[in-house]
Amino acid sequence: MFETKNLTPLHISSIIGSVAASTAGIFVIFMTGSFSYMLLTLIIIFILSFSVSKFFIEKFINRKIKLIYKFIHQTKASKREEFFTKTILPSKTLDEVGEEVFKWADQRKEKMEMLERNEEFRKEFLQNLSHEFKTPAFAILGYLETLIAGAIDNPDVNKKFLNNAFRNTERLINLISDLDEITKLESGKLELHYQNFVIQDLIIEAYESLSLKAEEKNIHCSIKKGCEVPVLVHADKEKIRQVIANLIENAIKYGNKDGKIEASVYKTDDKNYLIEITDDGIGIAEEHLPRIFERFYRTDYGRSRNIGGTGLGLAICKHIIEAHGQIIHARSKPGIGSTFGFTLRKNI
Repeated sequence: MFETKNLTPLHISSIIGSVAASTAGIFVIFMTGSFSYMLLTLIIIFILSFSVSKFFIEKFINRKIKLIYKFIHQTKASKREEFFTKTILPSKTLDEVGEEVFKWADQRKEKMEMLERNEEFRKEFLQNLSHEFKTPAFAILGYLETLIAGAIDNPDVNKKFLNNAFRNTERLINLISDLDEITKLESGKLELHYQNFVIQDLIIEAYESLSLKAEEKNIHCSIKKGCEVPVLVHADKEKIRQVIANLIENAIKYGNKDGKIEASVYKTDDKNYLIEITDDGIGIAEEHLPRIFERFYRTDYGRSRNIGGTGLGLAICKHIIEAHGQIIHARSKPGIGSTFGFTLRKNI
């Protein structure tokens, strides 16, 4: 059976030449009866028709290919580039063009899927942002309305309501501050001031600054045995202080009463150290781990809101560490605890 699926311009030109030559040959043999004339006619007509058809088919195909490339790459070539492409570079075959078109289609599909995912994240972020702002704002409004309605003259409730309004205002300010900081981090406007410092000293300072919160739950904070030897790292000290304090504060929030928090420092290679903060708290389910560094993402929204925080702490940590050209990760198991780790460059 004649296969037409994978015909090339050469095949098509050969078919056209054969048909034209055969037709002319039959006409010549009918008119002259000479086989030599017929054979000569066959050869001449075949060569002519083959050459002409091949020239115009390839010209047509190349024109279409050029349009395809303009559409795919969305570029405009200069006169020199067009001359170089036409006269020096070998022409691409249809199979090569086909492969590039399929590759382009796959890339477009991936891009569309990424845009769809980003759109979902954007919608979720706006919903969370709205909720985070409305909650303290409405609480403040409620307390103030009650006070204005007459509770201001009641000594049993006025101070309590004012304190509650103050705490919600403070929470709103913290939220705005964190949003401002994460916006700077994501826009790449964060300036890092590198210096050499001992990472264990920074961990101890963070423990001391959060000691009251840890004592409320009787949580013991320490540096892992064997990791006490001072390690010099090269980074922005104040930004890394913020990261460590945030991770320790989270460990306290989600830690169990009478629990423990342990910091460790490991040398990963000749250039980097790994710093980890480990707790024995409630832990995080596996399905939540890939998203815990997203803005406002909460593994248990209701419980997390009761514990407090803006929901931006881990996102800020991630951006600070990545601004240093390093990585941050988490591993956890419900009921066992969580470990958050990040890498830093050794001193230079």
